[in-house]
Amino acid sequence: MRFVNRSHAGRKLAGILEHLRGERPVVLGLPRGGIPVGFEVAREMSAQLEVLLVRKLGVPFQPELAMGAIGEGGIRIIDEGRVERLGIRPDQIALVEHREREEIERQARLFRAGRQPADLSGRTAVIVDDGIATGATALAACPIARRLGAARVVVAVPVAPRDAPLTFEAAADEFTAVHTPRRFAAIGPFYADFRPTPDREVVDLLERAREWTEQPGRRQV
Repeated sequence: MRFVNRSHAGRKLAGILEHLRGERPVVLGLPRGGIPVGFEVAREMSAQLEVLLVRKLGVPFQPELAMGAIGEGGIRIIDEGRVERLGIRPDQIALVEHREREEIERQARLFRAGRQPADLSGRTAVIVDDGIATGATALAACPIARRLGAARVVVAVPVAPRDAPLTFEAAADEFTAVHTPRRFAAIGPFYADFRPTPDREVVDLLERAREWTEQPGRRQV
């Protein structure tokens, strides 16, 4: 299966999440690529869309390869096995982490526009990204959602490796993916258009989603 773009992937994902509609879920998009996917999921389910801030910690000499992830609220996950195998020093990790912490702070100012993180008390949190590779960022997102009060945590993506459900067995109450191919190397090949999602698109989608959240009975999309 190949998705046209993230919006197409989000519509496909929404189709397999209908069983959550009665739980009044809150859709938590991971920036930046998870926001256009999450927007479509939230729109189809008439659900609240919020941003959950997490950042991958890329290996210093191979940034696309994750050695861990960090998130707001001090969440930090390190793949100790990978760090040891690649000989990554503590000072190298600290440098990458400092840079990504600064980016989380920048995104919080830009994407939240002064708003506090969503109150998820007693709600079902649906964590959405454009795909799972190592799973580091989505794994970091799960405890953040629980700290914000989520009663249930669901991780939902368009594409993931076949063994991804095992990765999230302890962190999430449910894992769902549209496509779990037998052969998986990266997320990009499963999209015809996988261009980076710009900040301005994230801001626009979050503002549009707030219209149907803050004005009951009215959805301007």
